[in-house]
Amino acid sequence: MSLAMRNEVPVELTWDLSLIYPTEEAMYRDVEKMKALCASMEERFKGKLTTPETICDCLNDLQEMTRLMTLTGNYTDLAVSVDYYDSHNQERNDRVMNIISDINSRLSFINSEITEQSEETLKASIAIAGGSRIYLEDILRRKPHQLHPETERALSALSQTLNTPYQIYNMTKLADMKFDSFHANNKDYPLGYSLFEDDYEYESDTQIRRSAFDAFSKKLAQYENTTAAAYNSQVQTEKTMATLRGFESVFDSLLFDQKVSRELYDRQIDLITTKLSVHMRKYARLLKKIHKLDRMTFADLKISVDPEYDPKVTIEGSKEYIEKGLSILGPEYVDMVREAYRDRWVDFAKNQGKSTGGFCASPYGTNSFILLSWNDRMADVFTLAHELGHAGHFRACNSAQSIFDTDVSSYFVEAPSTMNELLMAHYLLQSNDDKRFRRWVLSCQISNTYYHNFVTHLMEAAYQREVYRIIDNGGSVQADTLSSIMKKTLQDFWGDDVEICDGAELTWMRQPHYYMGLYSYTYSAGLTVATQVCKRIEKEGQTAVDDWKKVLAAGSTLTPVELAALAKVDITTDAPLLDTIETIGDMIDEICRLTDELEEEDK
Repeated sequence: MSLAMRNEVPVELTWDLSLIYPTEEAMYRDVEKMKALCASMEERFKGKLTTPETICDCLNDLQEMTRLMTLTGNYTDLAVSVDYYDSHNQERNDRVMNIISDINSRLSFINSEITEQSEETLKASIAIAGGSRIYLEDILRRKPHQLHPETERALSALSQTLNTPYQIYNMTKLADMKFDSFHANNKDYPLGYSLFEDDYEYESDTQIRRSAFDAFSKKLAQYENTTAAAYNSQVQTEKTMATLRGFESVFDSLLFDQKVSRELYDRQIDLITTKLSVHMRKYARLLKKIHKLDRMTFADLKISVDPEYDPKVTIEGSKEYIEKGLSILGPEYVDMVREAYRDRWVDFAKNQGKSTGGFCASPYGTNSFILLSWNDRMADVFTLAHELGHAGHFRACNSAQSIFDTDVSSYFVEAPSTMNELLMAHYLLQSNDDKRFRRWVLSCQISNTYYHNFVTHLMEAAYQREVYRIIDNGGSVQADTLSSIMKKTLQDFWGDDVEICDGAELTWMRQPHYYMGLYSYTYSAGLTVATQVCKRIEKEGQTAVDDWKKVLAAGSTLTPVELAALAKVDITTDAPLLDTIETIGDMIDEICRLTDELEEEDK
């Protein structure tokens, strides 16, 4: 049967946005507060940011403005994310985002005027800034890339327009792309974006799985030129902005805000591409052998090692897994998990027009909101644990830091989320020593946690790097170019062990991460840190947990290198990544060994 419309979904499966505002009217009252505060700040501070005291007073008001923008923006945007067919929510979100863009434009004088002050004045301001200290230090850091005040004002005013490529991508994918049913095993099956990505990709029946992949890919191909045009517009805009701000390359521009070097970025892609592929090819060969496939194709890579042993897990049943799995992080963390279920932080529903995948939004001053689509699989339990990792991270830093100090570098932001997946798996492995159960848990880690973050997102990152190299050299990208790059990326990684079948090259159309700068590679970066810290927790217990809690509370007061160091991980060297790749290889070797032992026992 096809997916329900949003208004047909049981309310208990949806998140409760009234936790941000009880009514739309309450949200609009904060919008009016934003407008009034903006006018007040212009009157009180414009042309007057010349002393440390005035600068800090202004930034205190800016903290409040940022809080209001965060709440109103999340309230309207989250409503859109679960139903791209709802025109009222679309119009409301556009209206609020336009107001926010206008306010940002009018307040752009703040950074411009502060940047113009002497280093002595800025250092004196930093000394008394409190929760605005890092904000001021970042202004100093950005000073070489600051443009004329009127240019900065114009760019702020255009922020909604500059976000248009991402809006086009989402509307094409989630609203316009309508899927017909497909035929397999003498039967018709419904198809949709989330149905394919959350269900059919994992289907154990080879004919259904491959037929779904073929039908899905053919529908994607009908929209490849529109999607490519949106993406080309995105990367061309990023290159233009990099040039305007005086960066040598678009890479330098996009890594600047992450506060990491090009070396850390390239290492993550290069080492995984060369060192991990041999292990993943071995895993692909195992899947082919277990499932007795005629050939191993790209459409077969997400099937389970033991599909008959993959237990169904209800939403209610997932509570116990997650509470016990994350209990090592302490009773307060478990209380947060219970609160998330009780107070409807999570949107579990499967409906038409809903964003695919999963994410967690954590607006300052309220709880988190988690989007996913529940399919009664253990994979969903890992996904929910992952998103609760983001929730726990931002609950810790939002309560410990000013709103300016919660914008954690994307290089590090996936560490707390992937850590929770590892802790879940560790708990499961400790709960049962049965061979088949152990193989199932290990394969869940490979097929979910590590495949998703170290393979899927890594392939995206390798592809994305080639795109930006073309853009940096003054070129542009069209659908054929993007498909060619993606196909070569996949072929280089999988070699002769996996057939890159027709449609695999269109994988570039499926991810929103390309509209978020250099984000895809950060999944493996975060999971590298998480793997090393999880090993520490297994060996050292509470001492390592206490260090991790300090990391979570630090927010953006430390750089990614400093955050990792606080957790006793040195990411300035190759060692953590190489050890993590070796860990993945060891897990795959154990899965192969357990498979041989189980097959021998069955004889």
